Amino acid sequence: MNLEQRIARLEALEAVRLLKHRYLNACDLKDVETIRACFAEGPITIDYGPVGTFQERDSFVALYQSLACNERVIDLHHGANPELEHLVDDEVAGRWALYYFNVDAESGATRQLGGVYQDRYRRIDGQWKIVETVFRAHSMVVGASTSS
Repeated sequence: MNLEQRIARLEALEAVRLLKHRYLNACDLKDVETIRACFAEGPITIDYGPVGTFQERDSFVALYQSLACNERVIDLHHGANPELEHLVDDEVAGRWALYYFNVDAESGATRQLGGVYQDRYRRIDGQWKIVETVFRAHSMVVGASTSS
């Protein structure tokens, strides 16, 4: 592999890292359009276990918007420990650990979740997009609400 190919590979891996961070930050900010833009158009796979499985981005975004986009829901997504593998020029596979913290601002109830994303990314028209994401939770702690 020559220097130009190595640099292109590093740039691709960094673009995927930034894409995943943009997605997680958009979830915390309730930025629905940025969430949508992180995923490829057309047939994709979003499998979030008990939350649901989706074959295209718009049905996932609609569910996200109905569940999370209100003042009561405060979310914090922390993606860590990425293991990214450059498969071919325009495709990357990734594994991410997730620490998720959620607060119900009205009741004070909390939820902490740990798990792993298994993702696939593809460069489409020069832009990296998520084409497959599977999340599996490994642990969950639920705190009681503070309201009576």
